[in-house]
Amino acid sequence: MPVLNEAITLPGTLGKVFSQSGEFEVIVVDGGSTDNTRAIVQAYPGIKLLSATTGRASQMNAGAKQAKAEWLLFLHADTLLPKDAVLAISRLPDSIQTGGFQHCFSGKSRGLGLISWLHNFRCRRTRVFYGDQAMFIRKTLFFEMGGFPEGVLMEDLIFGERLVKVTSPLILEQFVITDSRKFEQHGIWLSLWRVILILLSHELHLPIPVKKFFANVR
Repeated sequence: MPVLNEAITLPGTLGKVFSQSGEFEVIVVDGGSTDNTRAIVQAYPGIKLLSATTGRASQMNAGAKQAKAEWLLFLHADTLLPKDAVLAISRLPDSIQTGGFQHCFSGKSRGLGLISWLHNFRCRRTRVFYGDQAMFIRKTLFFEMGGFPEGVLMEDLIFGERLVKVTSPLILEQFVITDSRKFEQHGIWLSLWRVILILLSHELHLPIPVKKFFANVR
């Protein structure tokens, strides 16, 4: 789990993690938090707390290198896992190498519901996951693929596009819930337009516009 000043959402996220069934380890990688994030993590004696260069890709790669289990699950600090998510992953057959969950937002706005529907529709068509869908992958394959690309925007999308060239990711039926504060603070419809513009730019290999959309919202 990569974190950076996530004191607001982290308690709820960790609560859902530790309510999971089955055996698992939790690795949190801090990118230089200045709030109470580290203190919240340290209140859980079972968590391994690491530090890494700021950036989700570098933080997630650092955590993956320390992981001991067969499966890696990458979870954003503002995203809640569904019940028995870890157990469901552990029971997957050997033929499944990677996957993720369906997505919904914490807010109840119709606009947010539409964005999530489009989000899930795109994923079903492409099998490429966003980072807030709690991507999971077998550790061996993750390192064979070179991990997340560092120093770029949309490292999750780029990595997912590489994955579909070598395997068929599984979409689990359970939903993860992502905090909707970024979309609400930026404006729901404006955020939807920005996401569409960003994806089109990515597909056309054009410079990514509205980069402030990727800035942290706390």
